[in-house]
Amino acid sequence: MIAAVKGSYAALAALALLCWRRASAASDPIGAARELAWKTAAFAGEAEPVSLAWRNLSSLGSADFGQAREAFESALKKAGARVSDTAPLVEGRITVSESLSEYLLVEEARKGDERLVWLAAWKRPASGPAGAPAAAIEKKLVWEQDEQILDAAFPGDMMLLLTPSNLVWFNRQGGQWTRSMSWALPAPRTWPRDLRGRLRVDGPDYQAFLPGLACGGAWRPPVSVQCKTTSGPWPLESGGRSMLLARFAAGRNYFDGLVAAPAGARKTVEPFYSAASVEERGKSLWLLAMVDGRTRLFDDAFEPAGEIGSWGSDIAGTDARCGGGSQVFATRPGSGDEPDAVQAYTIVDRAAVPLGAPAEFPGPVTALWASGGASALAVSRNLSTHKYAAYLLTVVCGL
Repeated sequence: MIAAVKGSYAALAALALLCWRRASAASDPIGAARELAWKTAAFAGEAEPVSLAWRNLSSLGSADFGQAREAFESALKKAGARVSDTAPLVEGRITVSESLSEYLLVEEARKGDERLVWLAAWKRPASGPAGAPAAAIEKKLVWEQDEQILDAAFPGDMMLLLTPSNLVWFNRQGGQWTRSMSWALPAPRTWPRDLRGRLRVDGPDYQAFLPGLACGGAWRPPVSVQCKTTSGPWPLESGGRSMLLARFAAGRNYFDGLVAAPAGARKTVEPFYSAASVEERGKSLWLLAMVDGRTRLFDDAFEPAGEIGSWGSDIAGTDARCGGGSQVFATRPGSGDEPDAVQAYTIVDRAAVPLGAPAEFPGPVTALWASGGASALAVSRNLSTHKYAAYLLTVVCGL
């Protein structure tokens, strides 16, 4: 199918849903990729340069995704076109999406002011990762403000909010949060770009982590706050099951790869943005959203155990158990300045299976942290109002 479109790359997901039933059918991802490659070559013209950008927003495994890319580029060359990022005549943006029964390959091709969209679908296998348990994401707005929200925690009937400048305490009164006190953070002269921060509650105490700074004390009255400069590790929890210690890279917005695994072993992996733990068939697995865009699997001793298709940079584990495994939240890959979404996944045979529809946001998700139980805290910056909003996302099973 061919459709002329106008607008941004973010509109492709909506277009795919509208055109799903009319997409041409292929037997597998290789056939679908070849079909789109031939159309791309005809659109570009013989021997003309074509640049390609790929995104996998589905549960399609990395091996099949790689085969589709190879098949596309091979068919493109056989048709007389060539792949090049230098002065391309045509730009091809290709996304893998899915429904409960089919995978969908969507390509937006652009040549000057002319844009076309092609779609090709193939059936998902009847067994394996397609058999996902029924679930949904419940999204609840908690707080909204002008200053950036780094994280929030909910001990007792209180809320602690971490911002670049303050730790803020709130009490719940009449179903509303009322600010009770705040503590100015001894921040450095300038924070790193894309600042991140983490709050953690442990019984009567709390901890707050920012790059080069750690604060802590009692969250109950009489409240106490003690801060110190440090390059020590941050604890990365995944629901209430497991915790990983990782060192935040100085002056950056990611972890440098030095980790203390749950089994006690100290490991060095490639730098990563976030981590989450899941259980599959009684075994624990860790997922890391790597700086290079991959999401990789590790066993409980932190030995490599596979790779998931490209997710966004923020992932968070939960204690929810829909079906036989636990669930994890993940943002979608993107530029960081467009509407975002958070999808819930379960891991089946070391492949990611999406659960229900994603939770949509009116701007980029700037933080996603495990919040205990079946929930995670997501912070989004609204592109219209420029305010930051904190949401609790909860996996609801059996829907």
